[in-house]
Amino acid sequence: MHLLIHPGWQDSGPSHWQTHWQATLPHAQRVSQADWLQPELDDWVASLDTQIDAAAGPVLLACHSLGCLNLVHWAQRYPHKAAKVAAALLVAPADVERPDAPLAIRGFAPIPRQLLPFPCTVVASDNDPFSQLASSRALAQAWGAELVVLKGAGHINSDAGFGPWPEGQALLDNLRARVAC
Repeated sequence: MHLLIHPGWQDSGPSHWQTHWQATLPHAQRVSQADWLQPELDDWVASLDTQIDAAAGPVLLACHSLGCLNLVHWAQRYPHKAAKVAAALLVAPADVERPDAPLAIRGFAPIPRQLLPFPCTVVASDNDPFSQLASSRALAQAWGAELVVLKGAGHINSDAGFGPWPEGQALLDNLRARVAC
């Protein structure tokens, strides 16, 4: 199964768990975006669509923050292609609807709240500065996702101390095993 790693706004730096996974997991590829600093929804969705189409077989996605929302927008726009996505791990989905959301990412609002047509797990933190737990919980419910809550994990990124993140890799492996049956 092909693994697509989709960073969020500003990409994921060298010590981020996504970068570690890209370097160590077989068949892992990072989703590329033309502009990580001034994301445009239509451009990001089109780029993700191209990369999903290019995959030889089913795709497993590991998304972080704004990357989670991009996948959800993609699923809304391309429901006829959803079978290409085997499953998704959605880590710390950004709340772009909150009043203090940075202007650069507000174009990803409103957040689609339809049931996703593939299995997914949302991983959220109880102290994420970019999304309150209640928001993450509501999104997970709307998307039909399993919710895993981490205590004191911030935005679940390198700033919060998440380097290789083996626990996250275990969640990804469990999701992969669920869809491999």
